Amino acid sequence: MITTKYFNYRQIFNLAGAHLIWLTLWCSLVAVIYYFFNWQWMIIPWVPLALIGTAEAFYVGFKNNQAYDRLWEARKIWGAIVNSSRSFTAMLYAFNTENGDSIDLVERRKRIAYRHIAWLYTLREQLLVPTEWEHISLKKYIGSMNVKRNRLIKAGFPDYSRTSIFLNKYLSTAEYNAQREYKNFATYLISQQAREVNALKNDKVISDFNQTQLQNCLNQFYDYQGQAERIKKFPSPRQFASTAFVFNVILIILLPLGLVNEFAKLGDWGIWTSIPFCVVIGWIYIVMELVGDYTENPFGGLMFDIPMLSICRTIEIDMLQIMGDEDIPEPIASKNGVLV
Repeated sequence: MITTKYFNYRQIFNLAGAHLIWLTLWCSLVAVIYYFFNWQWMIIPWVPLALIGTAEAFYVGFKNNQAYDRLWEARKIWGAIVNSSRSFTAMLYAFNTENGDSIDLVERRKRIAYRHIAWLYTLREQLLVPTEWEHISLKKYIGSMNVKRNRLIKAGFPDYSRTSIFLNKYLSTAEYNAQREYKNFATYLISQQAREVNALKNDKVISDFNQTQLQNCLNQFYDYQGQAERIKKFPSPRQFASTAFVFNVILIILLPLGLVNEFAKLGDWGIWTSIPFCVVIGWIYIVMELVGDYTENPFGGLMFDIPMLSICRTIEIDMLQIMGDEDIPEPIASKNGVLV
């Protein structure tokens, strides 16, 4: 997540700066051909080009709205996980009967709370596994560029890739070793929580009503996990994303062919003046396209995504304080305008 008030120039050029090169070359080529050869047949009227640009603006706007909906839904899911985690821990430590004052109960509560923290980091790690349509999975230059971005972010946050260390801290040895046996380890951890909560009820440590309340929280965690996995594993429909990109390319190819003739009415100097205006207009459409393209995958591990590590750490701190634990980690702080 970008935390600066504005998208600074470095972030903008990191996202779309390379497109300025080919865009400038194309607009300059059209201006040179028009100036030296006066090829009128290559010029197109401005009115149809304006209609194409208007239609493309609506299309890209629709795509960006859908991408933002995916991002905001992902953030609401993790916000709900925060609230339910606090409720779950508070109830876990508040519910008990006259049989609930043993040392064994202290350890059982701690084990359940620790397992939930492990579930948080496990879910985050599973959501970060790249799918084939995400930018980091693309081939050649674009893919390597996003891999580099991902590595730079990881290098700035020492906790970014320490999930295995957290799991070793919060899980028993048997549960930690069981990771290899389950393709969806987060689901397994919640199932273990349900067994443990039910055991508390059977041992009459908590009442039937208390067990129902705790189980409702666990059911909510299943719901939130499923909602996050739906966003992760179902891409923004390619028919919208791909056609928006194709129409953008068509518009940018046609743009200098219509713009240079309009500026030529000002004189020969107007032909050359059309180049910067053409570059700026084309680049605006490119940036709009890229903003939606990167926003549609909120669990991609890049700077545009949900700050899952920060949210996990916030929940971890809250839970440890409810438990009365004294070993409280520091919150995750943003670095270079990015929070992960």
